[in-house]
Amino acid sequence: MPTLPREQPESSPAQPHDVRRMAESFGVDAQRYDQARPGYPDTLISRIVAASPGPDVLDVGCGTGIAARQFQAAGRTVLGIEPDARMADFARARGLRVEVATFEAWQPAGRTFDAVVAAQSWHWVDPVAGVVKAARVLRPGGLLAIFGHAYEPPVEVAEPFAAAYRLAAPGSPLNGQPARRPLDFYQAGYAKFADKIRETGQFNAPEQWQFDWEQSYTRDQWLDLLPTTGGLTQLRPDQLVRILDAVGSAIDSLGGRFTMNYTTLATTAVRATAS
Repeated sequence: MPTLPREQPESSPAQPHDVRRMAESFGVDAQRYDQARPGYPDTLISRIVAASPGPDVLDVGCGTGIAARQFQAAGRTVLGIEPDARMADFARARGLRVEVATFEAWQPAGRTFDAVVAAQSWHWVDPVAGVVKAARVLRPGGLLAIFGHAYEPPVEVAEPFAAAYRLAAPGSPLNGQPARRPLDFYQAGYAKFADKIRETGQFNAPEQWQFDWEQSYTRDQWLDLLPTTGGLTQLRPDQLVRILDAVGSAIDSLGGRFTMNYTTLATTAVRATAS
């Protein structure tokens, strides 16, 4: 499938953090989003916890709380920031404290944290203002961790998706994207995050982390996940049906299931202590 904006770490011609309508479209079916979207590798969560000087975590763009619940399970105290009130309500119903705001507009009111994390959400944040604000709310020695999944289904699934998307939504700017993208495309996006962090002069040298894993999907599981991706959340029902029918047929031809190879990438940096 084409890499849709929710999974896309780099800036496209329309800067993702400026595309507020799409950024706040994922709450259209928060329950589906929460059930279908994959969590994050336990090794990533453990590494962030180990690198943080204390238990207080700020989750930027927390969505329904997928990553936040993993941090809570690891013994952390989490506050979520989420611009979509529907997603925030879903997360609150599952025990997460959430304040509704964009990260840029959110008022910390003097609060500081041991870690600021952004799970598949940092590309919706202004790349300059976001890093400056993260530095402002992090305690010295605190960790900024920006992470997300790079995933491309097999070509047998990706190509029918791209063809069906072109037919169903011919005016979409996403139609210029290739059906699949190499890992170094995603890595370049996370390298750009690191560049913005360096430019502030308020962090130690950023690190790049990588976690490879895989997950098997049945036809129904994948078709449940697809409508939660950025390019599909705003389509008309008839457009969505055409795309899902094409992808479903492609998965049927593979025996009704396929294995997704995931890579979870992270850019992390420690807030510099005062000299």
